[in-house]
Amino acid sequence: MNGTEDLITRAEAIARTAHTGQVDKAGQDYIDHPRRVAANAAAIAEEQGLDSADAESAIAAAWLHDVVEDTSVSADDLRREFPTEVVAAVDAVTKRSGEAVEDYFARVRSDRLAVIVKTADLADNTDPVRQAALDDATRVRLAEKYRRAYELLGVDLLEADAD
Repeated sequence: MNGTEDLITRAEAIARTAHTGQVDKAGQDYIDHPRRVAANAAAIAEEQGLDSADAESAIAAAWLHDVVEDTSVSADDLRREFPTEVVAAVDAVTKRSGEAVEDYFARVRSDRLAVIVKTADLADNTDPVRQAALDDATRVRLAEKYRRAYELLGVDLLEADAD
């Protein structure tokens, strides 16, 4: 196994362990979300022509994007396992308690790999198949939340829908 496979494989393994037993809003295994976000990040990285090292870092960060926020894994834990750029992207997309949404997206926009990860995350969160599994009130509430997120991220919704 080369270093590339090691990076992504390690990220996937940590995400799978950290998210064990978690379910999403529709009751599905939570790990399916990071898996789809990683696949979306790979597609975005390819579309943007990222070199292989940056693409691999984006994919690894996508696998890990919710571990600090939603599990007992800390940023320090990740620093012991992953390159600085992976941890920086994960840190940039990790929400802080009491933080204004505008400040959150300013931080995300400051890291190009974080922008890829967050765009990939939003693409999965707004997937019509996933949305269909939600009740109407939740779907309406999340539609506005994600519309605003795309706006603050600086991603055109039509462009994002084309992905």
